[in-house]
Amino acid sequence: AVLGEILAGVALGPFGTGFVVPSSTIFAIAEIGAIFLLFSVGLETSPSDLLKVGTQSLSVALAGVGLPFVLGFGYLMLRGESTHEAAFVGAAMVATSVGITARILRDLHVLKARASQIILGAAVFDDILGMILLAVVASLATGGGVHWMHLSIVTFEAVGFALFMIFVGPRVIRRVQPGLQRLSMHDAPLILSLAICLGLSVASTTIGMAAIIGAFFAGLIFADYSPQWNLEPRIHGINEFLSPFFFFTMGARLDLSVFSREVVITASIITLLA
Repeated sequence: AVLGEILAGVALGPFGTGFVVPSSTIFAIAEIGAIFLLFSVGLETSPSDLLKVGTQSLSVALAGVGLPFVLGFGYLMLRGESTHEAAFVGAAMVATSVGITARILRDLHVLKARASQIILGAAVFDDILGMILLAVVASLATGGGVHWMHLSIVTFEAVGFALFMIFVGPRVIRRVQPGLQRLSMHDAPLILSLAICLGLSVASTTIGMAAIIGAFFAGLIFADYSPQWNLEPRIHGINEFLSPFFFFTMGARLDLSVFSREVVITASIITLLA
Protein backbone atom coordinates (compact mmCIF):
# COMPACT_ATOMS: atom_id res chain seq x y z
CA ALA A 1 0.00 0.00 0.00
CA VAL A 2 2.75 2.44 0.91
CA LEU A 3 4.49 1.83 -2.43
CA GLY A 4 1.21 2.59 -4.21
CA GLU A 5 0.83 5.88 -2.35
CA ILE A 6 4.37 6.95 -3.25
CA LEU A 7 3.93 5.96 -6.91
CA ALA A 8 0.62 7.85 -6.98
CA GLY A 9 2.55 10.95 -5.90
CA VAL A 10 5.10 10.40 -8.68
CA ALA A 11 2.42 9.89 -11.34
CA LEU A 12 -0.10 12.53 -10.27
CA GLY A 13 2.32 15.09 -8.82
CA PRO A 14 3.73 18.25 -10.42
CA PHE A 15 6.58 16.37 -12.15
CA GLY A 16 4.23 13.69 -13.51
CA THR A 17 0.80 14.47 -14.95
CA GLY A 18 0.49 17.61 -12.80
CA PHE A 19 -3.01 16.54 -11.78
CA VAL A 20 -2.22 17.30 -8.12
CA VAL A 21 0.19 20.10 -7.20
CA PRO A 22 0.68 19.91 -3.42
CA SER A 23 0.35 23.27 -1.68
CA SER A 24 1.95 24.31 1.58
CA THR A 25 -1.27 23.22 3.31
CA ILE A 26 -1.00 19.69 1.89
CA PHE A 27 2.66 19.50 2.89
CA ALA A 28 1.68 20.59 6.42
CA ILE A 29 -1.02 17.88 6.58
CA ALA A 30 1.57 15.39 5.33
CA GLU A 31 3.97 16.26 8.16
CA ILE A 32 1.17 15.82 10.70
CA GLY A 33 0.38 12.49 9.02
CA ALA A 34 3.95 11.30 9.61
CA ILE A 35 3.75 12.43 13.23
CA PHE A 36 0.55 10.48 13.91
CA LEU A 37 1.94 7.44 12.08
CA LEU A 38 4.88 7.23 14.50
CA PHE A 39 2.60 8.05 17.43
CA SER A 40 0.39 5.05 16.59
CA VAL A 41 3.49 2.85 16.25
CA GLY A 42 4.68 4.03 19.67
CA LEU A 43 1.32 3.09 21.19
CA GLU A 44 1.99 -0.52 20.15
CA THR A 45 5.52 -0.53 21.62
CA SER A 46 5.94 -1.07 25.36
CA PRO A 47 8.93 0.76 26.92
CA SER A 48 9.93 -2.44 28.73
CA ASP A 49 10.06 -4.35 25.42
CA LEU A 50 12.21 -1.63 23.90
CA LEU A 51 14.61 -1.71 26.85
CA LYS A 52 15.03 -5.48 26.52
CA VAL A 53 16.51 -5.06 23.03
CA GLY A 54 18.46 -1.87 23.81
CA THR A 55 21.92 -3.43 23.36
CA GLN A 56 21.00 -5.12 20.09
CA SER A 57 19.34 -1.93 18.82
CA LEU A 58 22.46 0.11 19.54
CA SER A 59 24.61 -2.47 17.74
CA VAL A 60 22.32 -2.38 14.71
CA ALA A 61 22.34 1.43 14.73
CA LEU A 62 26.14 1.66 14.92
CA ALA A 63 26.56 -0.80 12.06
CA GLY A 64 23.78 0.97 10.15
CA VAL A 65 25.67 4.26 10.46
CA GLY A 66 29.26 3.11 9.98
CA LEU A 67 28.98 0.66 7.09
CA PRO A 68 26.73 2.72 4.75
CA PHE A 69 28.82 5.85 5.34
CA VAL A 70 32.06 4.03 4.49
CA LEU A 71 30.52 2.48 1.36
CA GLY A 72 28.98 5.73 0.11
CA PHE A 73 32.02 7.84 0.87
CA GLY A 74 34.41 5.27 -0.62
CA TYR A 75 32.44 4.86 -3.84
CA LEU A 76 32.28 8.60 -4.53
CA MET A 77 35.99 8.97 -3.79
CA LEU A 78 36.78 6.13 -6.23
CA ARG A 79 34.79 8.05 -8.85
CA GLY A 80 37.05 11.05 -8.29
CA GLU A 81 34.41 13.27 -6.71
CA SER A 82 35.26 15.91 -4.11
CA THR A 83 35.63 14.94 -0.48
CA HIS A 84 32.69 17.14 0.52
CA GLU A 85 30.35 15.56 -2.02
CA ALA A 86 31.48 12.06 -1.01
CA ALA A 87 30.86 12.90 2.65
CA PHE A 88 27.34 14.16 1.96
CA VAL A 89 26.46 11.02 -0.06
CA GLY A 90 27.80 8.89 2.80
CA ALA A 91 25.75 10.90 5.32
CA ALA A 92 22.63 10.55 3.15
CA MET A 93 23.04 6.76 3.14
CA VAL A 94 23.14 6.81 6.94
CA ALA A 95 19.65 8.33 7.20
CA THR A 96 16.79 5.93 7.93
CA SER A 97 13.24 6.52 6.71
CA VAL A 98 11.54 5.72 10.00
CA GLY A 99 8.14 6.57 8.52
CA ILE A 100 8.28 3.91 5.80
CA THR A 101 9.84 1.36 8.16
CA ALA A 102 7.13 1.86 10.76
CA ARG A 103 4.34 1.81 8.17
CA ILE A 104 5.51 -1.48 6.62
CA LEU A 105 5.97 -3.17 10.00
CA ARG A 106 2.49 -2.05 11.02
CA ASP A 107 0.91 -3.16 7.74
CA LEU A 108 2.54 -6.59 8.18
CA HIS A 109 1.13 -6.76 11.76
CA VAL A 110 4.56 -7.56 13.21
CA LEU A 111 5.15 -4.47 15.38
CA LYS A 112 5.21 -6.57 18.55
CA ALA A 113 7.80 -9.02 17.19
CA ARG A 114 11.28 -8.90 18.72
CA ALA A 115 12.93 -8.05 15.38
CA SER A 116 10.55 -5.09 14.98
CA GLN A 117 11.43 -3.82 18.46
CA ILE A 118 15.13 -3.96 17.54
CA ILE A 119 14.47 -2.11 14.27
CA LEU A 120 12.48 0.65 15.97
CA GLY A 121 15.01 1.01 18.77
CA ALA A 122 17.80 1.20 16.19
CA ALA A 123 15.84 3.89 14.35
CA VAL A 124 15.87 6.10 17.47
CA PHE A 125 19.63 5.62 17.95
CA ASP A 126 20.14 6.09 14.22
CA ASP A 127 18.39 9.46 14.28
CA ILE A 128 20.70 10.69 17.04
CA LEU A 129 23.86 9.31 15.40
CA GLY A 130 22.82 10.57 11.96
CA MET A 131 22.15 14.05 13.36
CA ILE A 132 25.64 14.15 14.89
CA LEU A 133 27.27 12.89 11.69
CA LEU A 134 25.41 15.37 9.50
CA ALA A 135 26.44 18.24 11.80
CA VAL A 136 30.08 17.18 11.49
CA VAL A 137 29.88 16.84 7.69
CA ALA A 138 28.12 20.21 7.31
CA SER A 139 30.75 21.91 9.50
CA LEU A 140 33.60 20.43 7.47
CA ALA A 141 31.93 21.41 4.20
CA THR A 142 31.70 25.05 5.22
CA GLY A 143 35.39 25.05 6.08
CA GLY A 144 34.77 26.29 9.60
CA GLY A 145 35.85 23.08 11.33
CA VAL A 146 33.82 21.09 13.83
CA HIS A 147 32.29 23.10 16.68
CA TRP A 148 32.81 20.48 19.37
CA MET A 149 31.13 22.43 22.17
CA HIS A 150 27.92 22.94 20.17
CA LEU A 151 28.03 19.32 19.01
CA SER A 152 28.45 18.08 22.58
CA ILE A 153 25.48 20.15 23.77
CA VAL A 154 23.24 18.89 20.93
CA THR A 155 24.29 15.29 21.60
CA PHE A 156 23.64 15.65 25.34
CA GLU A 157 20.19 17.14 24.67
CA ALA A 158 19.24 14.35 22.25
CA VAL A 159 20.45 11.53 24.49
CA GLY A 160 18.91 13.14 27.58
CA PHE A 161 15.58 13.58 25.75
CA ALA A 162 15.53 9.91 24.72
CA LEU A 163 16.45 8.63 28.21
CA PHE A 164 13.88 10.91 29.87
CA MET A 165 11.10 9.69 27.57
CA ILE A 166 11.92 6.01 28.10
CA PHE A 167 12.52 6.01 31.87
CA VAL A 168 10.63 9.02 33.27
CA GLY A 169 7.82 9.63 30.76
CA PRO A 170 5.73 6.53 31.64
CA ARG A 171 6.04 7.35 35.37
CA VAL A 172 4.67 10.85 34.76
CA ILE A 173 1.63 9.41 32.97
CA ARG A 174 1.15 6.94 35.85
CA ARG A 175 1.04 9.88 38.28
CA VAL A 176 -1.53 11.88 36.30
CA GLN A 177 -3.73 8.86 35.51
CA PRO A 178 -6.01 9.19 38.58
CA GLY A 179 -6.59 12.87 37.85
CA LEU A 180 -7.72 12.11 34.30
CA GLN A 181 -10.60 10.02 35.60
CA ARG A 182 -11.94 13.04 37.52
CA LEU A 183 -11.88 15.48 34.58
CA SER A 184 -15.30 16.51 33.28
CA MET A 185 -14.22 16.80 29.64
CA HIS A 186 -15.12 14.03 27.22
CA ASP A 187 -12.23 11.75 26.12
CA ALA A 188 -9.67 13.41 28.41
CA PRO A 189 -7.02 10.66 27.86
CA LEU A 190 -7.29 11.04 24.07
CA ILE A 191 -7.02 14.84 24.22
CA LEU A 192 -4.04 14.66 26.59
CA SER A 193 -2.24 12.08 24.42
CA LEU A 194 -2.72 14.16 21.26
CA ALA A 195 -1.47 17.29 23.02
CA ILE A 196 1.63 15.51 24.34
CA CYS A 197 2.25 13.96 20.91
CA LEU A 198 2.34 17.35 19.20
CA GLY A 199 4.25 18.94 22.09
CA LEU A 200 7.01 16.32 22.05
CA SER A 201 7.22 16.59 18.27
CA VAL A 202 8.00 20.28 18.66
CA ALA A 203 10.45 19.56 21.48
CA SER A 204 12.37 16.98 19.42
CA THR A 205 12.76 19.37 16.48
CA THR A 206 13.99 22.07 18.87
CA ILE A 207 16.97 19.91 19.88
CA GLY A 208 17.70 18.85 16.30
CA MET A 209 15.92 15.49 16.14
CA ALA A 210 13.11 14.57 13.75
CA ALA A 211 9.58 15.48 14.84
CA ILE A 212 8.47 11.88 14.27
CA ILE A 213 10.95 10.65 16.91
CA GLY A 214 9.22 12.86 19.48
CA ALA A 215 5.85 11.48 18.34
CA PHE A 216 7.15 7.92 18.70
CA PHE A 217 8.26 8.64 22.27
CA ALA A 218 4.83 10.16 22.99
CA GLY A 219 3.18 6.92 21.89
CA LEU A 220 5.72 4.97 23.93
CA ILE A 221 4.83 6.65 27.23
CA PHE A 222 1.11 5.97 26.64
CA ALA A 223 1.60 2.39 25.38
CA ASP A 224 0.91 0.66 28.70
CA TYR A 225 -2.36 2.62 29.12
CA SER A 226 -3.56 2.40 25.52
CA PRO A 227 -5.79 -0.68 26.05
CA GLN A 228 -7.36 0.82 29.17
CA TRP A 229 -8.14 4.13 27.45
CA ASN A 230 -8.90 2.58 24.04
CA LEU A 231 -6.40 4.93 22.39
CA GLU A 232 -5.06 2.69 19.64
CA PRO A 233 -8.21 2.22 17.49
CA ARG A 234 -9.08 5.92 17.69
CA ILE A 235 -5.57 7.07 16.78
CA HIS A 236 -5.57 4.44 14.03
CA GLY A 237 -8.63 6.10 12.48
CA ILE A 238 -6.90 9.50 12.41
CA ASN A 239 -3.74 7.88 11.07
CA GLU A 240 -5.53 6.07 8.24
CA PHE A 241 -6.73 9.43 6.93
CA LEU A 242 -3.53 11.46 7.40
CA SER A 243 -0.57 9.15 6.68
CA PRO A 244 -1.28 8.68 2.93
CA PHE A 245 -0.75 12.45 2.54
CA PHE A 246 2.82 11.98 3.78
CA PHE A 247 3.71 9.19 1.35
CA PHE A 248 1.93 10.88 -1.57
CA THR A 249 3.92 14.09 -1.08
CA MET A 250 7.15 12.07 -0.89
CA GLY A 251 6.43 10.78 -4.39
CA ALA A 252 5.31 14.20 -5.59
CA ARG A 253 8.76 15.63 -4.76
CA LEU A 254 10.47 13.28 -7.24
CA ASP A 255 11.53 15.10 -10.43
CA LEU A 256 12.25 12.37 -12.99
CA SER A 257 13.76 14.87 -15.45
CA VAL A 258 16.99 15.11 -13.42
CA PHE A 259 17.78 11.44 -14.04
CA SER A 260 20.35 11.58 -16.79
CA ARG A 261 22.10 8.36 -17.82
CA GLU A 262 25.07 9.11 -15.54
CA VAL A 263 22.83 9.91 -12.58
CA VAL A 264 20.82 6.70 -13.08
CA ILE A 265 23.97 4.56 -13.15
CA THR A 266 25.45 6.25 -10.07
CA ALA A 267 22.16 6.14 -8.18
CA SER A 268 21.71 2.44 -9.03
CA ILE A 269 25.16 1.56 -7.66
CA ILE A 270 24.57 3.63 -4.51
CA THR A 271 21.20 1.87 -4.07
CA LEU A 272 22.88 -1.55 -4.30
CA LEU A 273 25.50 -0.46 -1.76
CA ALA A 274 22.74 0.84 0.53
